[in-house]
Formats: sequence, structure tokens, C-alpha cells
Amino acid sequence: MEVTIRPSALRGRVQIPASKSHTIRAVVIAALASGESIIQRPLESDDAQSARRVYSALGAQITTEPTCWRVIGTAGKPIAPENVVDTGNSGTTMRMAMGSATLIPEGFAVLTGDEQVRRRPGIPLAETLTTLGARIWSTRWNGCAPWVVGGLLRGGEAILEAETSQYVSSLLLNTPLAREDTVLGVPLLNEKPYVVMTLDWIRKQGVTVFCNDDLSEFHIPGGQQYTPVNCPIPGDFSSATFFLAAGALPGNEITCDGLDMEDSQGDKAVVFCLEEMGASLTLTPESITVASQKLEGREFDLNATPDALPMMAALACLAEGTTRLVNVPQARIKETDRIHVMRLELEKLGASIRELEDGMIIEGGVLHGGVVEGHGDHRIIMALAIAATAARGPVTIRDTAAVNITYPQFFQHLQALGASVSGPGLATP
Repeated sequence: MEVTIRPSALRGRVQIPASKSHTIRAVVIAALASGESIIQRPLESDDAQSARRVYSALGAQITTEPTCWRVIGTAGKPIAPENVVDTGNSGTTMRMAMGSATLIPEGFAVLTGDEQVRRRPGIPLAETLTTLGARIWSTRWNGCAPWVVGGLLRGGEAILEAETSQYVSSLLLNTPLAREDTVLGVPLLNEKPYVVMTLDWIRKQGVTVFCNDDLSEFHIPGGQQYTPVNCPIPGDFSSATFFLAAGALPGNEITCDGLDMEDSQGDKAVVFCLEEMGASLTLTPESITVASQKLEGREFDLNATPDALPMMAALACLAEGTTRLVNVPQARIKETDRIHVMRLELEKLGASIRELEDGMIIEGGVLHGGVVEGHGDHRIIMALAIAATAARGPVTIRDTAAVNITYPQFFQHLQALGASVSGPGLATP
């Protein structure tokens, strides 16, 4: 799908969709729990549907209703699927399911995904699960999906360097159901807030995990069981990043509804990044309003918030002075190499960017119109779309269907705020 966006002032309110990260964790725990769970107001997107499909294949009974999903769990004993299980584009679901499949009492699961997921590394997680008693291997012997996974997860001691937090979250979600205790050392952990989110979910559902303050050591007692989930899913700060940043573009003002700054999501830190660049903020318990007249470049450590890199890179192109986005090497192993792809596409619009091994240096200025590629990466597409509203000419974005992964209504919401957007399925500007 190809979309063209013309320079537009943006004003108004937008209801932010439910959190992908919270929705997937809710599905995993509900599927492993005993009894019936009710996941209220979940995210309806391709990634969320992938999680639902995968855990249904592992034996959970999941039914959908207009405002909730009902899940009958497996009591910690998933079944061997009847066929190969496709996680789609959801790397989070792939890593979580790799752990859950090690709890299958008899048989194996074969887990695959789309082309992007089949390129994403998984050796550190696979090796750790093997150390803890599982049987797991890559069908192509390249350390990527498809994976063949079976159990039984025993527990024990392991050390893991976590270039992505998803490895640790997978272990924390699944090792409490192993027969024995697990002691996990994590000398390297990127994206710590996502592990904090996982710990919050685990503890709220009746499972005990001990850890030190810097999250480098975990002790997980075995033989535990999850209680059913019954709670609403909060709004997604990762998705909100794009409209929060849009509000920060000079002359705009946008209110994002459904956001709670008390939530555990790490990407809420973007709010303070925007404030540091010069945006004005109004916070209430359920909304955030952002407005701006001028933005100035700054240096930001994005290790805890790697999903914010595409939008922050695009925003930096429209600020005054130099912006440095640093300490985020894991951005190179997401759906795309987001450091390289954002430089490549923004340069087509006139940006001045230098890649670092772990980030980017961006000289602020102006962007002109042009044609860019979405690379099948939802966050690349949305970042380019917001930047396009402030360019000095029309911007056409090719390959935009991937917004459905986390934010199917993104372009409709952008239009409702005043953007001139044309493309298949969109109202005529």
C-alpha cells in the first residue's frame, strides 16, 4: 500500500490503542494459568492476533468478544501443536513462545514467522533454555527461526547476555512453571523497563520472583502456578510516541488520550525527551497534551526505549542544532536495522545524518518532499508519516501495510488530526 502525505498542521485529540507489550504478556500468562482469564480492552492488531493464534495452538482456548478476550488456560502444560505455528511478524510472541514450548510434556512445537522474524537472532535464548533442560534447535542451523522446541524445562543455573529484553522476559514468564528453581545471571540487559513490566505482570498473577536492584540476578522458584488474568490493557506509549512527537512539531497541538504516566511502560520517557527539546506538556491522569513553537537538538540515551528511535530521529531532523541518539545498538536487530533504515530514508528527504554503531547524529534543518520506503516496518512507516506532515512538499511512503502490526487505525487517526493523507482505504483529503 502506498500513501502520500502533504504538509499539514495537526491539532486535536487521538485515542491511543491498547499496549502491544501488555496485551501479549496478558495472553501468555492467561494461556499458562489455570481457569478462565478475561483480558479487557486488548489491542486488536496483527501482532496481538499472532499471540492469540500461537497460544491457541499451544492448547489455550481463546474466544473473542467485542470488548474482551476470554482464555481457558493450560495449567502450565501446553500441548504439542498439530502443525507448524506461525508467529507472523511478532518477535515478542516468538521469544515468549520459545519459552512456553519448553513446558510441553510430550512432543515438540515448530515455531516460525515471517521473513523479518526468520532473520532475528535467538541463539542466546535457545542456549539458555537448553541449559535449563529444554530441547531446542534451529531447522536451518543459523540461530534463527524456524525453531523446533520441546521440554521439559527443568530449571537450574544459567547466565545470559540479553541484547534484547525479550530473552529475559521469556525466561521470567516460563521458568516459574519448571520443576526446579532457576537462578539466572544477566550481566548485560538492554531495555530494562520491559523486564520491569514482565515482573509486574508475574507478581500480580501470584508468582514469586526474586531479583536484585539492577536486574542482573534472578532467583525464580519452580513449581509455581499463575492465577487467571482479569484486567484492562492500558494505552500504548510506544504507539503514542508518534502522536506525542507530532504535537511537538512547531505549530501543532495534540492531546493523546488513554495514557497513564504511572504505568510501567518504558516509552513514557519520550514525554520528557520532548520536553527537553522545548515542547510544552499538560499531563492529566488519562491524557497528555503536547504543543510546541520551536525544538532544539539534544542528546538522548535510548537504551531503555529503542522503539522510540525512528520517531526521535525524524523529529531531530526538524529541530534546531544537533541531536545525538546513543546507546541503542539493539535498534539494529528489530524488524529492520532501524538505525540504518532511518538514515537511508530520511536522507532521501534532505536530512543530514551520521550513523554510529549504537545510534545516530542528526543535524536539524528542514525536510523536502520525496519518495521513501516503509521496509515493512511499522515504526519506520509511522515515523516517516509524522515527519512528512512537516516537510516542504508531498512525501510518498511505499509499503505501508505493516502499520497493521500495532496500529491499524494510524492513518485514519492522522487524517482526523488534520493531515492531508491519500491512499487506499482513506477518505479523500
